[in-house]
Amino acid sequence: MIKIKSCLITASLLVGLIFPASAQIGEARHNFSVGFNGGVNLNSASFTPTIKQNSLMGITGGLTARYISEKYFAMICGAQVELNFSQRGWDELFEIAGENGEPVKDTSRAYTRKLNYIDIPFLAHLAFGNEKGLQFFLNLGPQIGFLIGESEKTTNIDMNSLTNTQKAVYGGKLDNKFDYGIAGGGGIELRTKKAGSFLVEGRYYFALSDFYSTSKKDYFSRAAHGTITVKLTYLFDLKK
Repeated sequence: MIKIKSCLITASLLVGLIFPASAQIGEARHNFSVGFNGGVNLNSASFTPTIKQNSLMGITGGLTARYISEKYFAMICGAQVELNFSQRGWDELFEIAGENGEPVKDTSRAYTRKLNYIDIPFLAHLAFGNEKGLQFFLNLGPQIGFLIGESEKTTNIDMNSLTNTQKAVYGGKLDNKFDYGIAGGGGIELRTKKAGSFLVEGRYYFALSDFYSTSKKDYFSRAAHGTITVKLTYLFDLKK
């Protein structure tokens, strides 16, 4: 319930940013742009009890639509929505004792869980800079996702000697296919007169939902995604 309330409060604040009050003084804009985006995800999952992990790389890409509503002093205000395919998941880190007893990575064993999602972020877009040139921008807002596929891969795992944590993960499907959280990041945009806009962005997604059941009777009390995304976006204006 606390997670849902946090998401609703954030969404309410974003509505205030995207649709300013009529009494607010600003220069109106009606710029509508569409395009596509693509990039890479660096994934991990937050577990309680903890599972040690390596970063798992995946791809992301999809469609982008953006509406710029006004310029308020030096800040360009708008809203952005995307429809993306996104690969998430985690790669478990195995360790063995080194020569001096210190833990070192065991490369002979591996467990990887790959998850494919359709993600829809709803973002407030705030930019600073030249409207026909170089801009710095921030994107922030809620994101929802739908699991469309999952797979796991094991290497040299003795399935007869699993820990309690491994038994809670290995071989089982995710309990919750619907995902939601907060996405935010920033980057640089180059706006041209005829060729459209080119954007480079770094973004982080923090899930508020858990993909495993986390009630008192369940093994995990936290099982949620954390994703760093680096992407390129191209937009062209349908309305200036």
